[in-house]
Amino acid sequence: MSIAQVEHILVVPTAEFRNLGYFQGFSPDAPRYLKHLLQPALISFRPRPEMEEDPSFKQLIPYVIFEYVDADGEAWVFQYVRGKGQGESRLHSKRSVGVGGHISSEDAAEHLSGNPYEEGMRRELDEEVEIGCEYEIECVGLINDDQNPVGQVHLGVVHRCRVVQPAVRPRESEIIEAGFVPVSQLLEELDRCETWSSICLQALYG
Repeated sequence: MSIAQVEHILVVPTAEFRNLGYFQGFSPDAPRYLKHLLQPALISFRPRPEMEEDPSFKQLIPYVIFEYVDADGEAWVFQYVRGKGQGESRLHSKRSVGVGGHISSEDAAEHLSGNPYEEGMRRELDEEVEIGCEYEIECVGLINDDQNPVGQVHLGVVHRCRVVQPAVRPRESEIIEAGFVPVSQLLEELDRCETWSSICLQALYG
């Protein structure tokens, strides 16, 4: 792969995150963190291969959870299994409840809104799933997990997307075994989930 073909992704200095108040797991205080971390002076776009091995930077990752509440008031969440051709190889075959991915330098192009994080989140959603109904989306927290190599270089930004119908379908072939599952069932099967999903399910629904 040539230098021109290497993906450059949005990162922030880990020291800046820690200075705001370190936590392990989930924090609902996303607005305070993001107001500081998303300052143009702090974000940069760096080569993804290097950033995957450099814990002095955190890659900001939108992590969107689709929630549907049925007529009986029971919450259902969209979940899937990551195929071997999708994204981070260290997460393959794990169940996930989060849709999203890296923010690319292409999301900061001049013709776009000027908010690369928002542009990147929308792009990732459009690429990965089809939403066939009305929905509302809100940012509900952050995930930090420094207990494994994947988590040490990522910072998840959790968004809850409430859909009026369970009408979310995968666009990518590597998003398999996808569909809405009752939250109560997911909470009983946390050992099958990737770490971020387990953290979110316990924080938001446990």
